[in-house]
Order: sequence, then C-alpha cells, then structure tokens
Amino acid sequence: MLIPVLLVLASLVVLYFGADFLVKGSSSLAVRFGISPLVVGLTVVAFGTSAPELLVSVQSALVGNSGIAVGNVMGSNIFNVCAILGISAMIYPLRVNPQLVRFDMPVMLVATLLFVLIFHDGSFGRWAGILFFVGICAYMIYCVYKAKRGEVTEGEEEIKVTKSWILDVVFVIIGLGLLVWGSDLLVNNAVSIAKALGWSEAVIGLTIVAAGTSMPELATSVVAAMKKRTDIAIGNVVGSNIFNLLAVLGLTATITPVETNQINWLDMGVMFGSSLILLPFMRTGFKIGRGEGVVLFIIYVAYTVYLLV
Repeated sequence: MLIPVLLVLASLVVLYFGADFLVKGSSSLAVRFGISPLVVGLTVVAFGTSAPELLVSVQSALVGNSGIAVGNVMGSNIFNVCAILGISAMIYPLRVNPQLVRFDMPVMLVATLLFVLIFHDGSFGRWAGILFFVGICAYMIYCVYKAKRGEVTEGEEEIKVTKSWILDVVFVIIGLGLLVWGSDLLVNNAVSIAKALGWSEAVIGLTIVAAGTSMPELATSVVAAMKKRTDIAIGNVVGSNIFNLLAVLGLTATITPVETNQINWLDMGVMFGSSLILLPFMRTGFKIGRGEGVVLFIIYVAYTVYLLV
C-alpha cells in the first residue's frame, strides 16, 4: 500500500509541472496568433487535459467495465465544476467572460441534459455516441470560426510571449505529455488503493478514477488562477466538460455501446444540478467569487461523502 501512495503523490508533482508548461505555452501561442486565451482554454487546453478521460473510458468500455467508463465522465464533470472551479475561485475570484454565458455554458447544459435523457435507462448506444461526436465536431468548427473572425478577449494582465513559437509548441507538447503520464500514474495506483479498500466499480469511476483523470484540469485551472489568467481557468473547465460528454462519451459509445445499472438518478441529478447552478453564479456580476467557490466545493465534498458512506 505504501508504494501506490508514494506514486500517487509523485504523480501530483508531475501534473503540476505539466500544467505549468501547458498554460505557459498555450497562453503565449494565443497572443502570438491573435487568439484569445478563452478560446485556447476551450480548445487546446481543454482537449489536452481531457485526454486521460478519453483513454480511461475507451479502455474501460472495451474490457466491459461500463460503470467505470460512464462514472469517469460523470464524476469528472462533477469534479470539474464543484472541486476545480470551487478551489480556483477560492484562490482568486474568477472573472467570467460574457461569451461563456451566451454560448459555451448553454452548450454544456444542453449536452448534460441530453445525456441524462438518453441514459435514463442505463444504456448509451452507438447512435447516441455518433450524435454526441458530431456535436463536438460542430462545436470545434464554431470555435475555430470565432477565432478566425478575430473575436479576441482581453486578459486581466499582459501575457508574456516566449522567444519563439517553436518554444511555445515545445512547452505545449511537454505539458500535455507530463499531464497524460501523470494522470496514468495516478489512476493506476489510485484504483489499486480503492480496490484494496473494497469499493465498487461505480464508486471507483465516480470518485478515484474521475478525480484522477481530472487532475490535469485541476492543476491547469489552479495554476491559471494563481497567475490571474481566469479566462483559461474557467474556459478549461467548461471546455473539458463539453469534451467529456460529446467527445469522450461519444467516441466511447461509438466504438462500443455502454450499459450499466450502477449509475442512479442522484448521480445524474448532481451532475446536471451542479452545472445548472453554475449559470446564475456566472451571471451575478460576471464573476465567481470566493463565497460561491466555497458553495461549489461543499457540494462536491457532500456528494463524495454520500458515495463513500
């Protein structure tokens, strides 16, 4: 048990440096090519940090562990909204760009509600997967279209550009590599610890695996919040949640339909409810304050205690 615990701690260090490289490289690229940090957070950063969810869900579904495959996506989205945004807002109040409220948040809410309606009987078929995957393709095309139109958002502070775009790319690649490696190290050892404690497949997916694969998002958003780059901190979470549902779950179900009876209405209610409550938080002064961050974090703690007890 000692070795897995030490490896979990080591993986957190790897994730921190991976997030730091990724934020530094992507922020510099955003300024260099005239693309806003918000768009970068919604695309490159969000997709890169969601790679562990994609890998874990596809592998889990292929070997018949649908509970982990679906629980990973649902748990990750709950963790992203409640734990990551909660912690980030407690570190530094997060300014919300109106674009998130007008378009990206509604996309996340619609995708979440659509998943709940389709998955109400515990199954998510191949056609549903194809529909979701087409959805993420359309979302990506729209994000690129906005970027090409020059819809640039001013950050809260001047972002320093590195000496060369090649160095930016190197930072991004190294960052993504460290994030994927660190997540894999964390999940493998965390699951070993969880199984030793006798937890079920669904609980493992909703807690340990979900939190483990969301560590890149946590590290990236916390680092961005510490550097007061809140466009990336929030955009990373919203983009990751959209990606988790439409791309991760969509691609997983397209490859092999998922079916499990271990996910209940409460789990789906917490996922949709936490996303829904985020909207009025964002609209209040277009800022997620420290008090609202505390509320979000308490929701996550309460839900986790419920699962474990």
